[in-house]
Amino acid sequence: MVPGGLMKAVIRPGGGDATPSDGDQIIYHCTVRTLDGVVVQSTRSEFGGKGTPIRQVLGKSKMILGLLEGIPTMLKGEVAVLKMKPELHYGEDDCPVSVSDSFPKDAELNFEIELIEFSKIKARTIVGYLYTELALYKPNFNVLTEDLGILKKVINEAQSWENPRELYEVKARVSAKSGDGQSLKLATNSEPIMFTFGKSEVPKGLEMGIGSMSRGEKAVIYVTSQYLSQSPLIPSVEGFEEVHFEVELIHFIQVRDVLGDGRLIKRRIKDGKGEFPMDCPLQDSRLRVHYKGMLINEEKTVFYDTRVDNNGQPLEFSSGEGLVPEGFEMCVRLMLPEEISLVTCPPDYAYDKFTRPANVPEGAHVQWEIELLGFEMEKDWTGMNFRAIMDDVEKTKGTGNRLFKEGKYALAKTKYEKVLREFNHVNPQDDEEGKEFANTRNLLNLNVAACYLKMGDCRKSIETCNKVLDANPVHVKALYRRGMAYMEVGDFDEARADFNKMMTIDKSSEANAKAALLKLKQTQQEAEKKARKQFKGLFDKKPGEISEAGLDDKVNEPRINDAQEPLISSQEKEVEDEDAPPAPAPARMGSFSRLWAGGVNLFKSLGVNRCSIL
Repeated sequence: MVPGGLMKAVIRPGGGDATPSDGDQIIYHCTVRTLDGVVVQSTRSEFGGKGTPIRQVLGKSKMILGLLEGIPTMLKGEVAVLKMKPELHYGEDDCPVSVSDSFPKDAELNFEIELIEFSKIKARTIVGYLYTELALYKPNFNVLTEDLGILKKVINEAQSWENPRELYEVKARVSAKSGDGQSLKLATNSEPIMFTFGKSEVPKGLEMGIGSMSRGEKAVIYVTSQYLSQSPLIPSVEGFEEVHFEVELIHFIQVRDVLGDGRLIKRRIKDGKGEFPMDCPLQDSRLRVHYKGMLINEEKTVFYDTRVDNNGQPLEFSSGEGLVPEGFEMCVRLMLPEEISLVTCPPDYAYDKFTRPANVPEGAHVQWEIELLGFEMEKDWTGMNFRAIMDDVEKTKGTGNRLFKEGKYALAKTKYEKVLREFNHVNPQDDEEGKEFANTRNLLNLNVAACYLKMGDCRKSIETCNKVLDANPVHVKALYRRGMAYMEVGDFDEARADFNKMMTIDKSSEANAKAALLKLKQTQQEAEKKARKQFKGLFDKKPGEISEAGLDDKVNEPRINDAQEPLISSQEKEVEDEDAPPAPAPARMGSFSRLWAGGVNLFKSLGVNRCSIL
């Protein structure tokens, strides 16, 4: 944790010397205040709460990091204040607990906790059958549901930590007994069962239990009636209050729905070395793979094989640079060294947006059999001097600029943003380095803004330009780019203000600013003209009459003919290098956005500022 990220002040001491640990049920009141004392959330009725304390299982329930670390230091009956920085509460990246948008999750907060009770969870009596004190403080017991509907007792520990998940193909030995000890006959007749996880092919509670297991693990899974759904494994579950499944997880094959819509499927057919996902090339890396590409037809036609068509040499490429089809790279990033996987890919993630081999027809679905031979991670900046870091930055920025020119704006943005994230750990040592560092950071932010414009996210582009202007309010290139973004979303007054400010700051930018203002005038006139046509007659009717806006205009009519667009600069580039002038206009905004913006300006000119269109 960050030093000082979590601090504790004891308000009222507790009793005894025992503290909660993982697997304990904890009951506590919680009141959250700002550092100024304003209550923002509470379980107590005197502070607007319901008066009901929180009841959770430590280590099992979803909790913020500060409580997971702080509550185990408390005694029963203790009242303490846990002061947390944002990354220790709801400002944490990938925080498992959500809060409302109005919650100040980016602020440092005080959590006043009263630990009312904590205890080891014990199983309950179920229809006359009493567990002999299945106390879950024993290390070989796990609670899988907070209502104790599914418990797991580990017999043999696992060989790894990866668990099955949806679509994985699972092989396991399973036997079953009823809660009173009677053996149950399963449809598999003592043979190992094979099932696809998430397809309801085994009872729900058994599947949830197997989902907590890893290869080689042996366990007894206790499942109560509410989790005993019918399945081919047990055709009838009526009359059972509880079933004990003895399970040995023999093996599972990793199958991943990479896009989440069933179109890009990765199926592992040979395990690799290491642990998933820690040993996968998730970050940008230099990769070496053998692969065989096949069409999805009856013949499984092979259109490329590195072992045949590449003189037996593997393919080497750097990830994150658009050098292979997108679906190919997405799946390789999820592989372990020496793993072999079969990837089924739709055309839009295969060769429809990439250089297509001659023998691959347009719109073809393909399969790749990929073997990841190995990979090398990019250089870590730790221990590098400033000059070496900036040389590395130039290479990455150059790659981003190439991707931008190729129209791969999302990949280019990722490259620029990666450098910006790493910049948080770079410390210039003198004024000259500080100036170079600040200038490079500004240029990278402006390149990110250019990517957002090309991707059609003008508001994000404006926010990114603001990062530059917050540090340097007279940055001409940032004003220009923000003005262009404002123009695209129809905020004409803001765009005009930025272009005019450019000329007052730097006379050499006057030509570009005037050209931009001319384009702004044409854009605004065209938007207002469309708005007048669209809303013609809207205000001409008497009270009570209905006016219909004209809808006969072509929605996709261009705002301005490309041949008539004013030139900003014949030498201008769209992404920023050190000596490059400001960028020209990005991709246009949608017709409806321009129409709405023009309509707003028209209403203002008519003095109808409060008009509502229903």
